Amino acid sequence: MKNKSLSNIFKGDKVIWMVFFFLCIISIVEVYSASSSLSFTKGNYWSPIIYHCSILIVGIVLMVFVLNIKCRYFKLITPIVLIFSTLMLIWVLVAGQTTNGANRWITLAGLQFQPSELAKGALVLAVAQVLSAMQTDHGADRKAFKYIMLLSSGIILLILFENLSTAMLIALTVILMMFVGRVPLKQLGRLVGFIALLGVLALSLVMLVGDDKKLEDDLPDKQNLTEQTVAAQPKESPGFIGKTLHRADTWKARIKKFFNNEYVAPKDYDLDKDAQVAHANIAIASSDVVGKGPGNSNERDFLSQAFSDFIYAIIIEEMGIEGAIFVALLYIILLFRTGIIANRCENTFPAFLAMGIAFLLVTQALFNMLVAVGLAPVTGQPLPLISKGGTSTIINCIYIGVILSVSRSAKKKKEDKSSAENLSHATV
Repeated sequence: MKNKSLSNIFKGDKVIWMVFFFLCIISIVEVYSASSSLSFTKGNYWSPIIYHCSILIVGIVLMVFVLNIKCRYFKLITPIVLIFSTLMLIWVLVAGQTTNGANRWITLAGLQFQPSELAKGALVLAVAQVLSAMQTDHGADRKAFKYIMLLSSGIILLILFENLSTAMLIALTVILMMFVGRVPLKQLGRLVGFIALLGVLALSLVMLVGDDKKLEDDLPDKQNLTEQTVAAQPKESPGFIGKTLHRADTWKARIKKFFNNEYVAPKDYDLDKDAQVAHANIAIASSDVVGKGPGNSNERDFLSQAFSDFIYAIIIEEMGIEGAIFVALLYIILLFRTGIIANRCENTFPAFLAMGIAFLLVTQALFNMLVAVGLAPVTGQPLPLISKGGTSTIINCIYIGVILSVSRSAKKKKEDKSSAENLSHATV
């Protein structure tokens, strides 16, 4: 009876379940270790981890609920989720709350969340539907590209000016989905070329308009703000261009820091100015390959966002290179296992949906890791399912639930069914 009750809960692909289980265990251990600053601020050592575990439990409950939904029903909710997320994105631009200089948050029914987290999943749903509906024997119809561009450009532009890194990751996910969805390579090539040209122009505009010196003078303690510190900062009206590119100062400062190869002696390094990057590097360098062991990090007390944006640096410090490789492998296994699940699907919609969700999670994880080890400019991207978070953690659990739903309920190809039957007969 116990086995049957457990099997009713742990439905779907067992490998995905194992990956999710390991990510949750690592998350609990490392968030508990990295939240020392929050524990000191609140005067309660258990408060941050109790909150994080509560969020994970809510996420797991919703994940189990979602995986029990047959994947064909996801088509029905796509228009509703897409319209709702678009309205939320407009709302956050007009009346959103400011965190670290960017309007990304809104409060709805007492719950604070980033609409971009919901919009990512809504766009993946919509793109999967378009690719599925317009598949031919020779790949996706050429018109699919136009419809996907109309859908994705609106969502991405609404996110772009307040959260550039998220917009870039969504765009990358859409391109990967179109590649898997067999959109003509000529169209994809033109799109990549256009994006490259647009990127050069945008970079030039940011370097021209942005004022990194002003940012340093006006907000010297900006890097010490935490994810929970939400406060609107009144500014003089900068006009339309200024409002549109008010994040240009931050973008320019990060770009210049990343590409600055000038050698700085350790005694001359400004820890107050480049605290996150400096302490992340110290954490990685002091790991001594094998790591210091869980809970033994020193840099967690000095590294801002140690429990979120830079948790991978703490993982390396405590678990060593082996632990860092293991975490990276979990995401790689998630991607490849989802690919196997998608390849078994007889219908294209669940296959494209599962791959889109996997691309969404893995590209974000990869980018977070690159930032932590200094191979990409600093952004605000957390490590999916590991970093401390609120609604982002819950939504990522729901995304895993979608993949499990596809693995459980999507109609499989005939050859897969026959091989499974033969295996069961052989076992008997």
